[in-house]
Amino acid sequence: MSPRKNRRATPGRPQGRGGGDGPFLGLGRHVEESGDGEWIVQAVAGANAVKAYRCPGCDQLIQPGVPHLVAWPADERGGADDRRHWHRPCWQARDRRGPRLHRGRGAPRY
Repeated sequence: MSPRKNRRATPGRPQGRGGGDGPFLGLGRHVEESGDGEWIVQAVAGANAVKAYRCPGCDQLIQPGVPHLVAWPADERGGADDRRHWHRPCWQARDRRGPRLHRGRGAPRY
């Protein structure tokens, strides 16, 4: 068995696990900046996803066992009510989407 090779630190990349654009905060959390402000984002592995959540990006259910992201505003770290569970592609496309209109069954389509 060959010895383990150490990897060199890459400038601009957070150390440890987590990845992302912003600084690494531990526990897989990192800060992302976008047009709608700063967000703390944490990845949830499929094995740790035990409840169903509704994604605010596509309004579909995230089934138990599906890996996804949890995001909340960076200025309100302790606000459990502000956390939202997102599909990864929905989170990445949130700047490109417009607001969704929720219509009733009898509402006109114009």
